[in-house]
Amino acid sequence: MESILEIKNLTKKYDDFKLNNISFKLDRGYIMGFIGPNGAGKSTTIKLIMNLLKRDSGEIKVFGLDNIKHEKEIKQRIGFIYDRNYFYDEITLKNMKKIISNFYTNWNDNQFYKYMEIFNLKENKKIKELSKGMQMKFSLALALSHDAELIMMDEPTSGIDPIFRNEILDILMEFIQDEKKSIFFSTHITTDLEKIADYITFINDGSLVFSKPKDEILDSYRIVKGGRDLLTEELKKKFIGIKNSDYGFEGLVSRIDDIEDEYREKVLIERPTLDDIMLYTVRRGEKNA
Repeated sequence: MESILEIKNLTKKYDDFKLNNISFKLDRGYIMGFIGPNGAGKSTTIKLIMNLLKRDSGEIKVFGLDNIKHEKEIKQRIGFIYDRNYFYDEITLKNMKKIISNFYTNWNDNQFYKYMEIFNLKENKKIKELSKGMQMKFSLALALSHDAELIMMDEPTSGIDPIFRNEILDILMEFIQDEKKSIFFSTHITTDLEKIADYITFINDGSLVFSKPKDEILDSYRIVKGGRDLLTEELKKKFIGIKNSDYGFEGLVSRIDDIEDEYREKVLIERPTLDDIMLYTVRRGEKNA
């Protein structure tokens, strides 16, 4: 079975930024988290996948199809959830649904109204009367109501309360249970990805840092904490990044085996979060707290 999303050597140049030779793939039945700091190139990558921007070079295949030559067919099979409201403020949810549903040949009204009930959305409400969380619920109901095989999510949980975020995560996990569908989830809230993602793709300054199974990433990196008297120049070279304070140091290593046994007995070693890995990778070198 072909990958549901495959990107090879993707490049897009601007005057002050370059998405540089990005490659990764997402197979069916999995959730991929897409992370990186502001300005890393996440939104550019998503726009290129959706053919909202033209790539300079490289390949993008969705469902095994070139995303430019087969754009209409591909978009029939994708559910997209934006980070902001692109609906008409003065229109009701019922009429907004009528507009959106006309674009999809596989639209399923029963599925749509199932999610409307789950999310406690009233179809006579106007878009402008909905909170950000309710607008996101409406976007999700639309995205899940036309038999989409791939859900593309661009910062969907930003500014949403934790209760609804968990509700979304449960629905996304249910969505991929048949192992034929996948989710591409771009977010700054890495704790959400630690709960549900199978793979993490991390880009920084337009370049790929890694695209690997989440558990492999979290198992390979370690946070090391200790007194500043232990931090020799030789030891510093082992770290991706180090943060100093009056009380000691804290740093990230990608291979704990690089830290000799004599040091391991004197320091505290912890499993990092995705936030830790992203922070120390972006802020490489030595910093003072």
